Amino acid sequence: MSKVIFITGGSSGIGKSIGEFLSEKGYVVYGTSRNPDNMKNHPFNLVALDVTNPKSISNAIAEVITKEGRLDVLVNNAGMGITGPIEDTPTDEMRKVFDTNLFGAIDVAKAVLPIMRNQKSGLIINVTSIAGYMGLPYRGIYSATKGALELVTEAMSMETKRFGINVTNVAPGDFATSIASGRYHTPIFENSAYKENYQLNLDLMDAHVDEGGDPIEMAKTVYEIINTKNPKLHYKVGDFMQKFSIVLKRILPDRMYEKLLMNHYKL
Repeated sequence: MSKVIFITGGSSGIGKSIGEFLSEKGYVVYGTSRNPDNMKNHPFNLVALDVTNPKSISNAIAEVITKEGRLDVLVNNAGMGITGPIEDTPTDEMRKVFDTNLFGAIDVAKAVLPIMRNQKSGLIINVTSIAGYMGLPYRGIYSATKGALELVTEAMSMETKRFGINVTNVAPGDFATSIASGRYHTPIFENSAYKENYQLNLDLMDAHVDEGGDPIEMAKTVYEIINTKNPKLHYKVGDFMQKFSIVLKRILPDRMYEKLLMNHYKL
């Protein structure tokens, strides 16, 4: 029996690449979109889902269960970006990103856990970010949401192991997707103390995404996890320096690591 895969945020970018790759491997794949009717000729099934709306979550999960009778793998991929100096970024916009990247992922996981517990098997893969391992300048809120989801993953893994459920996460680096266009960008205020540095870093961020790797690498990693009996708790997918930056943070004194980041971001 083919496993049933549920991918939040499956209409574009990393989610679409994962869904398309798994469909080609013979899995039954359901992706999600806020407006699936607008996505014609999509390579796999799409259902309507807004991860910030509990009713929308329950309806989407119920639709999959009605059609398939089970749900084997959740890929918690839906997310949004945010940029800006902490001081200048509206707190309400920060909350919106936490609602999507952290609480949205938690609420979808909470909706599928009773199903997986009843099946006595299941796999939850939370898509986080290499940015979640460090507080990056002008991306601090995004880093915080992904870092929090990493820790939630660790806790959920221990809580659900005895039910036959595995919980893991995949942290991508920069990939060539449309995430930059979908971010909330704090405006560059004329009287801001961060005006010049923030503009410089916005240009750097967009360049990193444009020059990023092929999202198919994320799809291959998810496929590997699905086919691993006891998957690792943390996976990182990105170029050598992106992954090595996490190692450096572990071994270098804090202020030395901070100086490296400041040099990189021209601060």
